[in-house]
Amino acid sequence: MSNISLFPAKYQELKNHLRKIQNLENAASILNWDQTTYMPNGGSYARGQQIATLKELAHEKLTDPTIGQLLEDLRSYEQSFPYDSTEASLIRVARRDYERAIRVPSKFMAKFCQHQAISYETWVKAKFLKDFSIVQPYLEKTLELSQELASFFPYKHIADPLIDLVDEGMTVSILRPLFSKLRQKLLPIVEAITDTPPIDDSCLHQYYSREQQLNFGYTVIKRIGFDFQRGRLDVTPHPFTSSFSIGDVRITTRIYENNFSEGLFSTIHEAGHALYEQGISMELEGTLLAGGISSGIHESQSRLWENIVARSRGFWECFYPQLQGTFLKQLSSTSVAKFYQAINRVAKSPIRTDADEVTYNLHIMIRFNLELAMLEGKLAVKDLPEAWNELYKKDLGLVPANNSEGVMQDVHWYGEMIGGMFQGYTLGNLIAAQIYQAAVKYNPEIPVGIEQGNFSLLHQWLKQNIHQHGRKYTANELIYHITGKPLSIEPFIDYIQDKYSNMYQTKVPISA
Repeated sequence: MSNISLFPAKYQELKNHLRKIQNLENAASILNWDQTTYMPNGGSYARGQQIATLKELAHEKLTDPTIGQLLEDLRSYEQSFPYDSTEASLIRVARRDYERAIRVPSKFMAKFCQHQAISYETWVKAKFLKDFSIVQPYLEKTLELSQELASFFPYKHIADPLIDLVDEGMTVSILRPLFSKLRQKLLPIVEAITDTPPIDDSCLHQYYSREQQLNFGYTVIKRIGFDFQRGRLDVTPHPFTSSFSIGDVRITTRIYENNFSEGLFSTIHEAGHALYEQGISMELEGTLLAGGISSGIHESQSRLWENIVARSRGFWECFYPQLQGTFLKQLSSTSVAKFYQAINRVAKSPIRTDADEVTYNLHIMIRFNLELAMLEGKLAVKDLPEAWNELYKKDLGLVPANNSEGVMQDVHWYGEMIGGMFQGYTLGNLIAAQIYQAAVKYNPEIPVGIEQGNFSLLHQWLKQNIHQHGRKYTANELIYHITGKPLSIEPFIDYIQDKYSNMYQTKVPISA
């Protein structure tokens, strides 16, 4: 392009196109949020069509050749700005999204979205009835569509394009050895801890009223920084976070009246996601930069707050008096030390969301391996429950009581796709430990602040170093920028060994 004076106008034109696309995507997300919170069951078919229509329109607009031409025209404009500037980042990320999107037909996206909506409603019914056969044909269709989606991209492994959609830069060739090394270190730690006398967590399994749990969770997440003027909390079968704008970030949780920790830690987990979305710079509002970088970075925020912060002794030195006062009948004879041990009890469980920090990643690696096997054609959907149970027996020494506690426990394969759905959780755990280590190195007062109820030291550090940037950086760029090192399993392993050696007063195997 010869006339440099036209650059700002073309840049604004690109922003206007992208803003309309974001509006359509956000409208579809609102419909999806409504489907999983308040919509009556009878609306599932129509809702699937509504979401599919909006997704198809958004995809058509993103793949419009006009976008491609604008991106081409703006190459030299992009290069005239620093890499981390809003202008250069917006053009760079838009080009990446565009080049992905033009590979996938809009009609296919609409078909897949409609199937996902119907599959989700079928999963809810099948899980309630504990009958995998009800949802099996829908999952078979999901597998077929997931394989078709991957086929639109070049790949070394069929799962690579699906993983890259949510964790850019990650591939099977990277994740397999990373997870193998992690599993090798975790299994002896799990065995060493579970060979000791179990911690008594009966204090958590009494009657805790739904309303009081929600109120306490509300108080906690407001204290750590969740802005209720720009968000809300609701109850659903499977907790999730939806962001429609920086000013409208909604989280959900689930409450069990005989299991206090499930509701609270689900609430804090989702609040961690929301703090990320609410912390994005307002300069990025309405642009495609106003979102999380990757599944792994997003999960690092939720797992950091849920586990490293909210399962710490310091956190409960702050909050336990209030909790004990709220549930005096249940907790009057339970000390903060006993409660701290109870919420950190390590036990082999069939349920991922109930799993402790030590065993949790084993659940993820089982799912990751099953995804790969299905995508590779080595595992048929009809054989999935049996394969699931075999892996649980091998790594955790147990078999789920039924398929609702087994292969149907997670919504991801039934409401989204097969491929790229789970690795982000383990990446999040690893990244969280590495990031927190860097934060405390920068400001050693952060743990003291947590104990005193001052969460702003950590929150502001995360906002400044991660949240405000939105999608400006890739995950790998951000991790290296913050910590000075590439992603590593060592900070997580060190954290686990230190915390649980002290708690269980046993010698946890040392990382080789």
